[in-house]
Amino acid sequence: MAAESLSPAEPRGRRVRAQARFEAEILVRNGEQILVALVLPVLALLALVASPYPELPAPRIALVAPGVLALAVVSTAFTGQAIQTGFDRRYGVLRLLATSPVGTDGLLAGKALAVASVVIGQLIVLGTVAAVLGWRPDPLGLLVTPVSAALGVWAFVALALLLAGVLRAEAVLAVANLVWVLLAGAGGLLLPGDTVGGLDAVVRWLPSGALGDAFRDGLTGAGIPLVPWLVLVAWGVVLSLAVVRTFRWRD
Repeated sequence: MAAESLSPAEPRGRRVRAQARFEAEILVRNGEQILVALVLPVLALLALVASPYPELPAPRIALVAPGVLALAVVSTAFTGQAIQTGFDRRYGVLRLLATSPVGTDGLLAGKALAVASVVIGQLIVLGTVAAVLGWRPDPLGLLVTPVSAALGVWAFVALALLLAGVLRAEAVLAVANLVWVLLAGAGGLLLPGDTVGGLDAVVRWLPSGALGDAFRDGLTGAGIPLVPWLVLVAWGVVLSLAVVRTFRWRD
């Protein structure tokens, strides 16, 4: 049932859930999104576990697996949402949905729920692959990681909407993919900042570095990642306010 087919008489919660299903179906049916959300993270996991570079404490997978999970969150919450929303805005889909019974608030809530549901599936699949390769996460970390994932989704969906709301669709496509590569390689996402040219003093304060550190701290048993959580909250607030001020529903 498409969200557009619902009438204003339907309860708001039902309209939001219908919109979330609609958004989630688009995400999982998109071949490019599957490539970025699952295939590339799996390849990164295999490559970093098998490669001797960069030098990491043994077992390598203890640091690699949390970083790959963080990368998966960014793939869906940022890259996927930025590109989808940018082209929806270009073709007038956002304008139509905003005037439908779903409304602007329901549209944004549906997108957030859709991203959260897809991210849960990603983390389960990638966590299973990592477990087969010998990953044994800290049990307490499994309990705090959903908080890290939720904060990461918030910050990076906000960043995605910020880009998609001000740039043309073609620019969003180029920028979103470029940012994904930069964050994965040098943004403290896949690996700690001190393993990529000693950039830890900078990248730990980026949303990518904070998300990567939150996953690594929790899943390696280093403790509850309070500082990374605070960094993600700060970015979430700042980016959300920027979206409210700058987002355009049409080109």
